[in-house]
Amino acid sequence: MKTVIINTPLGFAEIQGDENGISKIHILNDETPLSNEIPEELKNAVNQLHEYFEGSRTNFSLKLNPSGTEFQKKVWQELQEIPFGKSCSYLDLSKKIGDVKAIRAVASANGKNPLWIVIPCHRVIGTDGSLTGYAGGLWRKKWLLEHENPVKQKSLF
Repeated sequence: MKTVIINTPLGFAEIQGDENGISKIHILNDETPLSNEIPEELKNAVNQLHEYFEGSRTNFSLKLNPSGTEFQKKVWQELQEIPFGKSCSYLDLSKKIGDVKAIRAVASANGKNPLWIVIPCHRVIGTDGSLTGYAGGLWRKKWLLEHENPVKQKSLF
């Protein structure tokens, strides 16, 4: 398993993966030395994350290889269907996987998402529109949602 530490506008992120795909991307809460070299297997992920933060990328095309249960993987697959700049509720997500009563299990799977940003768990909000639960901190969730859907000033003339 190869690892790289990169700097992002939200802090240091660790990316892990190998020839089978990217298995983990997560935000670090402590300052960590940046990697001097980027392993070949991780270069595409690093480049795509940089493009995302620069505002030139709205979707990811990476080979993914997250570890999780079949249910978690089903939820993570559904998360990838939420369009850039949009959000949905945990209830909406439960309906999409076919079990409205699974809302807590869906929320738990969402919280265990191993691929920060690439699997956009930050796009899931409360039914009332509130920002709820986010492993990276609600301030990061707010930042990501604003980054993906900036308020556009309308012309007055």
